[in-house]
Amino acid sequence: MIRIGLPVRNAGLAGLMALALAACSEGEAREADGPSITTSEAIRDDLMISVEATGQVEPIRNVEVKSRAGGEIMRLYADVGDRVEAGQLLAEVDPRDVRNAFNQAEADLAVAEARDEIARSQLQRSKDLLESEVITPQEYESSNLEYANAQAQLVKAQTNLELAELRLQDVTIRAPMAGTILARNVEEGTVIQSASGNVSGGTTLFLMANLDAMQVRTLVDETDMGQIEAGKPANVNVEAYPGRPFRGEVEKIEPQAVVQQNVTMFPVIVQLDNRDGLLRPGMNAEVEVSVAQRPQTILVPNNAIVKPQEMAPAAMVLGMDPEGIEFDQAQYRALTAELRGEAAPAEEAEGGSDEAPQMSMEEIRAKVQSGEISREEARAMFQAAGGGRGGAGGWGGRPGGAEASEPGAPTPAVAFVQLADGTFEARAILTGVNDWDNTEVLIGIEEGEAVALIGAAALQAQQQEWINRIRERMGGGVPGMSGGRR
Repeated sequence: MIRIGLPVRNAGLAGLMALALAACSEGEAREADGPSITTSEAIRDDLMISVEATGQVEPIRNVEVKSRAGGEIMRLYADVGDRVEAGQLLAEVDPRDVRNAFNQAEADLAVAEARDEIARSQLQRSKDLLESEVITPQEYESSNLEYANAQAQLVKAQTNLELAELRLQDVTIRAPMAGTILARNVEEGTVIQSASGNVSGGTTLFLMANLDAMQVRTLVDETDMGQIEAGKPANVNVEAYPGRPFRGEVEKIEPQAVVQQNVTMFPVIVQLDNRDGLLRPGMNAEVEVSVAQRPQTILVPNNAIVKPQEMAPAAMVLGMDPEGIEFDQAQYRALTAELRGEAAPAEEAEGGSDEAPQMSMEEIRAKVQSGEISREEARAMFQAAGGGRGGAGGWGGRPGGAEASEPGAPTPAVAFVQLADGTFEARAILTGVNDWDNTEVLIGIEEGEAVALIGAAALQAQQQEWINRIRERMGGGVPGMSGGRR
């Protein structure tokens, strides 16, 4: 008999096929042993929660320097970048027109004073002649009127001289405050307009600001506004000085929101001390506002923490029997009391309000099948026993009446801790603040203990399977349950 087969042309190919078959067999064996579980040790480290945003460095107050006098700039005494003191001379405007007006006002005042002196003498003579009955009362009244007009002209001349003197001072422009010249908009020979005599506000000669104190105006997402308030410390980093943060604090939060690309944000002003002069206006800045700091606290990865109502699906992810896990809300009350340094609360008497939560799923199902309780009562027992428990006092709430908005308030959670024999136990814990990577464990886990890491996708897949299992055990489903409620 002749056998026809495919010749093996490459011995290496046969070896690869053998390795592939061996790998497949090994993978099946690993799958048969159980799911692959990744663990991580609880560590003790510093945790800082912060809100990050970007903005620009700018002076707290910019001042535009203008001239009350119009005319040609004769001389400039300051340039961009110069640091000036309050009252320092910055520029001079052509003084010829205002000086001529001042000289004319002085001459007018001299004439008014002479007229006043003559009118006073004439009034005195008229009074003497009236008493001697040489002139009539009408002539005396005319002298009196002439004296009054001379007095008015004298006051007017004095006022004009004062105005002319002020205008003569206006041709010398001085710094209104101590600061740094940021911009110079004119050159010598430029004809400027008066700030007081022009509807447009006049010509801006200089732009200056005090750079000893700077600020960063940044936009913060509205979801983070509940954690930021005036006085919070902040770190500002600029590209010009990498690795050198500048210390500052939140000065204020502006009330009007700004919407950019359908995102609602609020302007936050962070004030900085810049007496060393390193920060310049216009620098791009990254702002990090410190919200909470936890020095040397117990930290575990975020995916090691599950909500109490997700404990059963998480156990299924780890290959554990969810019905074999005994869990009671009283554990959280005991942890809260221990965290506060108080005595553990006494267990409530039998027959109290905790009787239903202590009943297992099997007992609830048996009572429904025997007719002892209705399905509505079974649904209430199921919710009390851990199915969708939430609100104040429940697994979904915060122990001890802590407000949900309080940052770092103890929050009930569950972690699966690896024991010495390699198995896992569901352990009640209280968590605090968390960042993108780690969560603070206030109580329930010790440093060095290994916790199981549970992926979000795997947990979501097991949640639906757990819901379907509960429906089947409740005899077709609990009235009012839906896929989104466990």
